[in-house]
Amino acid sequence: MGIGVLTFVTDEGIGPVELAGALEERGFESLFLAEHSHIPVDTKTPYPSGGPIPPKYYRTLDPFVALTAAAAVTQNLLLGTGIALVVQRDPIHTAKEVASLDVVSRGRFRFGVGVGWLREEITNHGVNPAVRGRVVDERLDAMMQIWTQEKAEFHGEFVDFDPIYSWPKPVQQPYPPLYLGGGPAGFKRIARLHAGWLSMTPSVQELSPQLEQLREVAGPEVPSINFHGGEPTAKELQGYLDFGAEHILVDLPTEPRDETLRYLDGLQAEFAKLA
Repeated sequence: MGIGVLTFVTDEGIGPVELAGALEERGFESLFLAEHSHIPVDTKTPYPSGGPIPPKYYRTLDPFVALTAAAAVTQNLLLGTGIALVVQRDPIHTAKEVASLDVVSRGRFRFGVGVGWLREEITNHGVNPAVRGRVVDERLDAMMQIWTQEKAEFHGEFVDFDPIYSWPKPVQQPYPPLYLGGGPAGFKRIARLHAGWLSMTPSVQELSPQLEQLREVAGPEVPSINFHGGEPTAKELQGYLDFGAEHILVDLPTEPRDETLRYLDGLQAEFAKLA
């Protein structure tokens, strides 16, 4: 079982270069970064965990810039978006960013995507939140055309372009592994795209029935990356190991360099206790 971290890299915490180097040095398998372009001041959408939206949400670095910096100083660390908000992104530019990062990292990128939850943020990007799922579908389909075709074109309701040339193509074929965040509502989309699942279940007990449901929809071989939102103790993570989980992400608090390195040392010691 591989263990990585999911975090917000901001201008107030450890930078992506030092963080990536510290993770690889300590034997972590991956670094996944969250994305928010901005947070509207007067948002009415409730924060999923309750209370005010934390500052890290509106201070996060662009994940593709941060992951490119991380790629330059590592050799084996997997690099992923957790998650990229495709509904807020131009598909031609995003296809270019994904392919470029895959080339720079020599095939270490994992493309985690989602439809987004903050309605006002989505609206500010010119998208009606009521149709965001359909927008995501078209933008992903369009990007797949760009990655796989010499002359790519797409004609849909929300994405429309005549044949284009776009290089580089991704190192990984046909394109970097695609993982969709969210719950059972997105399982049909995972099946249609032959994608994996980036789950956000808080415990292995809640993961098990949902993963069984996903396999009924998308097949028994559907890959999954599981974010553990609870305490990252050996006792908690042992359940994922016993369950046969392939890859676990634990939450890394957004803190300055010294605090982050001490926290990673503690995680490393805790993970060493796993059977």
